[in-house]
Amino acid sequence: MPFKNPFPTVDIIIEIDNGIVLIERANPPLGWAIPGGFVDYGESLEDAARREALEETGLKVELLRQFHTYSDPSRDSRQHNISTVFIARAVGTPKAGSDAKQARVFTTPPQPLVFDHAKILEDYYQWLEKGRSDIIQIKP
Repeated sequence: MPFKNPFPTVDIIIEIDNGIVLIERANPPLGWAIPGGFVDYGESLEDAARREALEETGLKVELLRQFHTYSDPSRDSRQHNISTVFIARAVGTPKAGSDAKQARVFTTPPQPLVFDHAKILEDYYQWLEKGRSDIIQIKP
């Protein structure tokens, strides 16, 4: 049996005004998602987050912090992807690019959200409610 590794990805929660930027995916699985994608060979997680944000939303982001890494093997039905999530800030109006049909700012996330993005946003909103404390509760 050949040896297989999971694929590293990044997702970026982009804060604008009082909302966050989400994209509607142009490719399966269809639905709304946090902007993000695969880390290229030789690329840092931070550089991948900035690149993916720009490619999918047209926004240059300022990364504020690394939020959490999500590694459940079933989080993406296509393959085992591990995502490091960043929180970023941007100004401007998002414009869909790359594999996004549209990019918009939401104060309440639309449904359906793909992958485990509902869980990621649930953790993010819980973290916000706690005053942006460094500790988030992770439930197995």
